[in-house]
Amino acid sequence: MGVLFLVSFLCFFSIDTYADNATSTQLNEVDVIGKLDQARNSIQPSLGATDYNITSNQIEDQAQGSNSSFNQIILRAPGVAEDSFGQLHVRGEHANLQYRINDVLLPEGLTGFGEELDTRFVDNVSLIDGSLPAQYGFHTAGIVDIHTKSGVFTNGGDISMYGGSHREVNPSFTYGGSAPSGVNYFVTSSYLEDTLGIENTTGSKSAIHDQTQQGKMFAYVSKIIDDSSRINIMLSASHSDFQIPNSPNGSPFTDTAGNPLPLPTIDSSTVNDRQIEQNFYGVVAYQKTEDRLNYQVSAFTRFSEVNYLADPIGDLEFNGVATTINDSILTNGLEIDGSYELNDKHTLRAGSMITISDAVNKNNSLVFPDSGSGVSGPETSINTSNQKQGEQYGLYLQDEWRVTDSLTLNYGGRFDQSYQYLHETQFSPRVNVVYEVDPATKLHVGYARYFTPPPLELQQNFNPAVFDNTTNAAQIDLNSPSKAERSNYYDLGVIHHFLPELQVGVDGYYKTALNQLDDGQFGSAPINTPFNYKKGKVNGVELTINYKKGGFFGYANAAYSHALGETWVSNQYHFTQDDFNYVANHYIPLDHDQALTVSAGVAYEFNNWAIPELNRTKVYADLLFGSGLRTTGTGGTPNNKRVGSYNPVNLGLEHTFKINDKNDIKIRFDVVNVFDEVYELRNGTGVGVAAPQFGPRRGYYGGISMDF
Repeated sequence: MGVLFLVSFLCFFSIDTYADNATSTQLNEVDVIGKLDQARNSIQPSLGATDYNITSNQIEDQAQGSNSSFNQIILRAPGVAEDSFGQLHVRGEHANLQYRINDVLLPEGLTGFGEELDTRFVDNVSLIDGSLPAQYGFHTAGIVDIHTKSGVFTNGGDISMYGGSHREVNPSFTYGGSAPSGVNYFVTSSYLEDTLGIENTTGSKSAIHDQTQQGKMFAYVSKIIDDSSRINIMLSASHSDFQIPNSPNGSPFTDTAGNPLPLPTIDSSTVNDRQIEQNFYGVVAYQKTEDRLNYQVSAFTRFSEVNYLADPIGDLEFNGVATTINDSILTNGLEIDGSYELNDKHTLRAGSMITISDAVNKNNSLVFPDSGSGVSGPETSINTSNQKQGEQYGLYLQDEWRVTDSLTLNYGGRFDQSYQYLHETQFSPRVNVVYEVDPATKLHVGYARYFTPPPLELQQNFNPAVFDNTTNAAQIDLNSPSKAERSNYYDLGVIHHFLPELQVGVDGYYKTALNQLDDGQFGSAPINTPFNYKKGKVNGVELTINYKKGGFFGYANAAYSHALGETWVSNQYHFTQDDFNYVANHYIPLDHDQALTVSAGVAYEFNNWAIPELNRTKVYADLLFGSGLRTTGTGGTPNNKRVGSYNPVNLGLEHTFKINDKNDIKIRFDVVNVFDEVYELRNGTGVGVAAPQFGPRRGYYGGISMDF
């Protein structure tokens, strides 16, 4: 119904636009694409929210540049805390990030460790958070808004070879261009192989059993129909193989009688657990822009699969259960967004989205029978597979009211429905005020009501009692379905330009939640499961500084965050009875709560040699600081301690040789964790934390690329 309403809205305002097409002035291709890009950006502005933008040039100004993982780019934004398995926490939230590519939703997927997104196709990326306008629904901790490179603005390509420590080999290829027919295109592909696919479980320089092979591909094709419309097509594919890293000197699992299981004795460093991941994504988008009307209609599909292959003997010996998992989700959807300028004071924006997902969880567990007096028979297999179709519908309407030249009010609301294991709905009002105090100072304040359904693909629907009297028995036989989080979010911030080159921003936020969502790894398989706290509250403040002048660029971000939850109300079988009883009456810090997070970096590019325009050298350095995620002390209450702080420093340089008008050769050298700091992201304790994970030790990397 929401889609029909919006289609009618768009058709009504576009009736008189077609006659203008035949007589519209023909612009050159670059002008047309620039005009269409600007119009598309105006459909979904981040008005009133906090918007932190990172360009492709800034990506190259950090260690490893576009050879780094996509998550390493987002970690340089304010308020982003690092976790194991490539997880990111924005403003005290666990996951709950929404990814958009060229203003089209990227549906949820089972990404595991192999990040689907390749940094090489990014032209610029923004992290949008705070009090979000009404066009952003469902996942709202942060909007990762990616705009891709285009063949018109990236005419040509490059081939690159990069690698170094941990036997890393990382070749890549990009190419973009345009045709006289109005078609422009950009493609990129890469391959990565190394022996540090996931975080090391020890602080040693080399991980045990941690090899990975990853392949990625992305293609963008755009066809200009006329000066006011185009069709965009995006395709993405990735495939990744991982070994699950081991820890030496592991303690064998013991039954209720205190005896080891009747299995051959093996060394924990020889356990052979593996994980295979694949992701496919496709979108077709039609964009139309006229004098007052802009809209985009997008159809998309995504398939994501994770296959965890357990070592039957090794997992049984050290965990008491060996579970083979094959999870997948297929999502198809339609998204329509439009804006219409009523007059010089009001711009209406409306949109609708539908996604239909089919999630399959195939789980087969090997366990030993144990009725309370020790193992009483041979291992047995228990199947807990399930399949579920989920649907989500969202509809929004809002008005950007320019009250005065310096005051703008953006107000509206959205209505969302989620059909999963539960049927839930909510109307969510949104309001943001932006006030320009003077040309150098801008103030914003906002309120947003949020509705966040749990991730369908991660939910496990089975009766925990099937594991009673086995070596995988739970203390609590209760598995209430995960619920949608409902929250109130308040945000206040100011941005001031002390100089044209120097920008400083401060932003504070406060959130209260009902059914606060969190994720955790429960068991040996490194796949997260969602659960709810009945009540949650999060607050924090961020400081951002950016300076750019000539060949120098520098930034610094500092963020304080505090996140709490009380009473577990879903997936209760994951917890011990003592912890469950304590949390029922006490707020505890969430496991991903990191009090202080800092990121900073500098880069300087200078010309040199006798002909400076032909040769350029760039040097850069960056660092990350974290005060430490939560852990549980011996005999303590859940999440009552912190893992130690860390602050790895990275350095690098890049030199460009100008061969001719079309060809450059770039050579870069990077050092990661210059001071070889040994630091833990996780120590294996805390709610939903299964194993220790350490950050990478010092690594040396180098590469050469040639533009053509």
